[in-house]
Amino acid sequence: MSNIVNSRRHADHEAGRDTVRRFVSCISCFRGHVWFGILLVPALAGIARADSLNVRLIGGYDTPGQALGVAVSGNYAYVADGDSGLRVISVADSTQPVEVGYLSTPGSANGVAVSGDYTYVAAGESGLRVISVADPANPVEVGHCDSLGTARGVTVVGDYAYVAASGLRVISVADPAHPLEVGHCDTVGSAYGVSVNGDYAYVASLMHGLSVVSVADPANPAEVGNSYMSFASGVAVTGDYAYVASGSTHLRVYRVADPTIPIEVGRCGTNGEAISVAVSGAHPYVAASYSGLRVDWVVDPSRPSEVGYYKMGGKANGVTVVGDYAYVAYGDAGLQIFQFYGVGVEEAPSAEVRTADPRLTIVHGVLVLGAVDSRQNTGYRAGLLDAAGRKVADLHQGANDVSCLSPGVYFVRQQDSRGRGFLDSGVTKVIVAR
Repeated sequence: MSNIVNSRRHADHEAGRDTVRRFVSCISCFRGHVWFGILLVPALAGIARADSLNVRLIGGYDTPGQALGVAVSGNYAYVADGDSGLRVISVADSTQPVEVGYLSTPGSANGVAVSGDYTYVAAGESGLRVISVADPANPVEVGHCDSLGTARGVTVVGDYAYVAASGLRVISVADPAHPLEVGHCDTVGSAYGVSVNGDYAYVASLMHGLSVVSVADPANPAEVGNSYMSFASGVAVTGDYAYVASGSTHLRVYRVADPTIPIEVGRCGTNGEAISVAVSGAHPYVAASYSGLRVDWVVDPSRPSEVGYYKMGGKANGVTVVGDYAYVAYGDAGLQIFQFYGVGVEEAPSAEVRTADPRLTIVHGVLVLGAVDSRQNTGYRAGLLDAAGRKVADLHQGANDVSCLSPGVYFVRQQDSRGRGFLDSGVTKVIVAR
């Protein structure tokens, strides 16, 4: 895996970034319980940028070093900026982020976490640095813990900081001025990323893959499960699933309902080198090196699919997601803020869609499909397509959860009995609204 360094920024900063997509009509007729219609190819009012799909650039701030990691709390983004240390950036106005403070750190600032009034910087061979940001304009280092190996990633839960370094290092930060290592667990290869969920830490190791470490006793962390893969560098865990950024594979999805037996259930590949991952709802966001920010969809974790991306000059190294925005540590380009606006075509800036056509279906979170006819009422299959004709979900008879979709226009299209192809008949237009 290449070092997270040396990217060059290209100056194209989103001229015409709010490309408006529109479509021509789709005729649907509802007779009894059968849909008939012709799905027409959407006509775009403008030409979409070749380097983006369903993602727009909102704003950015060019830091002086190599932006490698980012954490966000309240109105501030904290950027691990390589040799330039910690940069504190106000994102109160996401379109005009501005630096308000900074602190040079010994070693390279590789990763960062924030908890309360403190940020925790994984500073390479200088270990963990604890920095007070009670006054964001004047960050002050209050403590440090050396001799951890090369610290690359960090997350903080309660009174403990979990550092990806030479394996997993568990640091007590109950007293931020005197952080103290209380336990460690070696992993095969260098650890790059760590995520904690309950009593388990999930560690992404460069040459070993995913290690699951019990931290129920922080003084005695112990590996209880693992799954080998090469080039694992980032991990995020939510619910029963772990999402791993894994080199050119882009994203691997593991079921960890039993943490001792992580089972890979799906993967999504792309060109580039996946470095970091964050998850919001059903969407993993992947910082994929020179392939930029990639957005996937995992309503069905066994079939993750890419639904958006934004690629610009430079190297996407770290990502975190808050609300509607993805904050990306983008190498030479510094902090870049993006918005994923979904796979549908947003017809209005608000969630309300007005139409006089009673045949159009407007849904709020749940799409209910009834029986098609007496011959097919148990075997009906359909796919949900976006306005560009890409299938974004399989549908079944009854209630289908579509709450993870962004507001917009979609099409329900009937599939053959095996679900392998679409039929010429059986199309209806659906408007998903909040």
